[in-house]
Amino acid sequence: MLTYEDCLELSDLTEEEVESIAQHEHVPEIVALELGSYLVHSPEGVPMIKRIILDDIEEQRRRGHADKALHLKMVLRHFIHTHPKHPTKA
Repeated sequence: MLTYEDCLELSDLTEEEVESIAQHEHVPEIVALELGSYLVHSPEGVPMIKRIILDDIEEQRRRGHADKALHLKMVLRHFIHTHPKHPTKA
């Protein structure tokens, strides 16, 4: 049986990236993990995940949570660094 950590390793996402998707989509983390894994392996998914994280940053700013916004900026930076190009269609 696969654990959450096993699935996370297979997804090409970090725990923070999955948390951001879960928060944005208002879904449990395991659902966000499945969604994120699908998106990160599709040509249009990488920009969608970037947009999700950017939306979360803006939401934290609006709420006055500068520390959380800064953390999400680092999550976004890592995501952009590790997913510089869109996957090609098979």
